[in-house]
Amino acid sequence: MLLVVDNGSIYTKNLTNFLTEKNISFEQQTPHSLNLDSISKYDSFILSGRRRNEKKINKINSKIIKHSINNNNKLLGICYGAEILALSLGGTIRKSPSLQKGNESIQILMDNSICDGSIEVFESHGYEISKLPRELVPIAKSKNCKFEIIQYKKKPIFGTQFHPEMSKDGNDLIEKFCLL
Repeated sequence: MLLVVDNGSIYTKNLTNFLTEKNISFEQQTPHSLNLDSISKYDSFILSGRRRNEKKINKINSKIIKHSINNNNKLLGICYGAEILALSLGGTIRKSPSLQKGNESIQILMDNSICDGSIEVFESHGYEISKLPRELVPIAKSKNCKFEIIQYKKKPIFGTQFHPEMSKDGNDLIEKFCLL
């Protein structure tokens, strides 16, 4: 069962509408309503973007990430979800030189199970990953961001700096992730 952790992004409705349209079974919870003792009943997670920084949300998302790593669960972190993935493992983020908002071409750097070639996506973020921890590898970049898609080495754990729920190529990525 897939758990969508709704961290408050304005785009989460697009994500859940897409999953519903594709008949992908999921549950949706906010970090505040989630009982962390129940996360073992899920085999995959999508961490949405967020609107504001909150310690409690960061702590809960970090626990889900560590649970996923330790139990070989699938995880897709979107925007903030990718940033907290990097931060939870010792990476760093920084304020972007300028607000990234709009369509972007992403170049895939290495073979992976969720996308290939070049994809068109939608960006909407003011922060970005600046340093990856050693467990994470960059698998895609753009002219504005060198860590557009990251992956935990040899695990089905991914992060996208962009919002895949907002474009056709991004939706394809989400579907491939769900079907892994």
